[in-house]
Amino acid sequence: MQHKTLIKVRGYHLDIYQHVNNARYLEFLEEARWGYLEDSGDIEWFAAHGLAWVIVNININYKVAATMGQTLEVYTQFSKVGGKSAVVSQEVRIAGSDAVAADAQVTFVCLDQKTGKAVTIDGELRTRLEQHLAN
Repeated sequence: MQHKTLIKVRGYHLDIYQHVNNARYLEFLEEARWGYLEDSGDIEWFAAHGLAWVIVNININYKVAATMGQTLEVYTQFSKVGGKSAVVSQEVRIAGSDAVAADAQVTFVCLDQKTGKAVTIDGELRTRLEQHLAN
């Protein structure tokens, strides 16, 4: 399943060069992941099971500068579910064009909130995550 989040570039997103500051893209990506989790019902599911997502690695590529007033389309989808971690692929596109401002691979683990340790992705958790894999 691919999810789309729209974000309007505001003045406070810009740096001295008048384009979106590189650190802001991490916030845009996080906003899109939260939107995905809300729309899929996963926030409630994870809370009910005492689990939390913890980001352990982000690889991001900056490609085209985004500027004030543009609308960004952030596409989010799962791309891999492993034994202890999973990967979400994200792409930030400038609406109304073919331009990709950035793309990222975000790796997370599922943390048991009681023990503070990463859990193995198996059983019901694996089924829940694999349902999100892109076809």
